[in-house]
Amino acid sequence: MKTLAPDEKVATVMVYTHNLFVRGEIVIQENLRASIWLRTQSILNYLHLWKPNVLLFGGSQPRSFSYAEMFIPTSDMLAYHLAPPAQDPPDYDPSESNRAMQKVDILAGFFVLRGNIRVSTHSDLNTNLDASHSGWLSVYDTDITNLYLTQFNMHVPMLMVNPARVSFGVA
Repeated sequence: MKTLAPDEKVATVMVYTHNLFVRGEIVIQENLRASIWLRTQSILNYLHLWKPNVLLFGGSQPRSFSYAEMFIPTSDMLAYHLAPPAQDPPDYDPSESNRAMQKVDILAGFFVLRGNIRVSTHSDLNTNLDASHSGWLSVYDTDITNLYLTQFNMHVPMLMVNPARVSFGVA
């Protein structure tokens, strides 16, 4: 790992693509919140991870790999969050009027994310998704499972998804 500058910090994150699940460390500016970092202007074309542990899906059984460093194209990323138990405060004001939580299932590669997104109370989910022009959407109070690893079950208070790369289901 590189030597940190005085204004940098390390955060452990989890990243999901169509065929990868990666847990590794990122180096970001001290004043940034790692949980919503992908929304900032400082994100590059590749997410640079240090000491990543990788699960590769695509065959009959997932395969695991470890590297010193890994570079994942941000355009391939489906979801991203801080590795538990780390968490940041919510990125919204709970007292904001005309907003509600909408329960959704999000299909992200081989993962199912069951959580809540904040939507306007004046429109439906379709309109909310179409009106959102953000490259990353926050999802709250989420349970994550994997279709091929039945023992995989994780809960995170907040994660980010790329709404253009995942599918949303409503029960």
